[in-house]
Amino acid sequence: MSRSGYYAWRDRPLSRRTRANHQLVGEIRRVHAAARGVYGALKTWQQLRAQGIVCGKHRVARLRRLYRIEATRRRFKVTTHARQGHEGTPDLVQRGFTAPAPNRVWVGDVPCVATREGWLYVAVLIDLYSRKVVGWAMSDRINTALVLRALHMAILTRRPPPGLIHHTDHGAIYTAAEYRTLWAAHGLAASMGRTGDGYDNAVAESVFSTVKNERTIEQHYPSRRDAQTALFEYIEVFDNRQRIHQTLGYRSPQHVEEQTLSLN
Repeated sequence: MSRSGYYAWRDRPLSRRTRANHQLVGEIRRVHAAARGVYGALKTWQQLRAQGIVCGKHRVARLRRLYRIEATRRRFKVTTHARQGHEGTPDLVQRGFTAPAPNRVWVGDVPCVATREGWLYVAVLIDLYSRKVVGWAMSDRINTALVLRALHMAILTRRPPPGLIHHTDHGAIYTAAEYRTLWAAHGLAASMGRTGDGYDNAVAESVFSTVKNERTIEQHYPSRRDAQTALFEYIEVFDNRQRIHQTLGYRSPQHVEEQTLSLN
């Protein structure tokens, strides 16, 4: 290449397409950061469209690959173990993870988060209609008291009607007498999938997997209190009110429930 050719190439202004791509990458990074890095290309594209940014989904996917903007994924540790003698509780959900209205089906499980002080266990109950976390509790121990606190919170804030399906696995904490007494007293219908089978509790596993991705990937919590603070913000601020779900038509749980209330 001649000297004059090199300088002509070096000083040539960026093309219109290149400038537009650079601007779009900035918007993609903004959405990626606001979503705590959990969105893939499709959800990123949907969020950009919702904000009035015109672009193609394949273009978004290509730019994410080119600039290595990737969502992290990690499986979480199974924490519940079956108790002998309770395997007869029916599975009323049968992997049909939908509900026709709020407070018809709740699913629950207990993932754990690592801290320098040891494990922090997080009991969560999710409404299948809106994917909203309706009850949660945290503790340094996995026991019946932990899941009881989450269920008490859900009952107090949601006041479910009799007949609501309460779906978990056959873990000993869910089959304990105190826990069964509480949901029976409020007319909840017990439903249990197989312990440790992700397909029998897929929605809960998906939500908890995202919790792990967002709040534990490359995180090193000095204490359980630090982890509790981060998880509280994640559940109440981001997941319930901001995070869009593909199964909800790219709406947040709060948005879905507000729309449902406005129609009733």
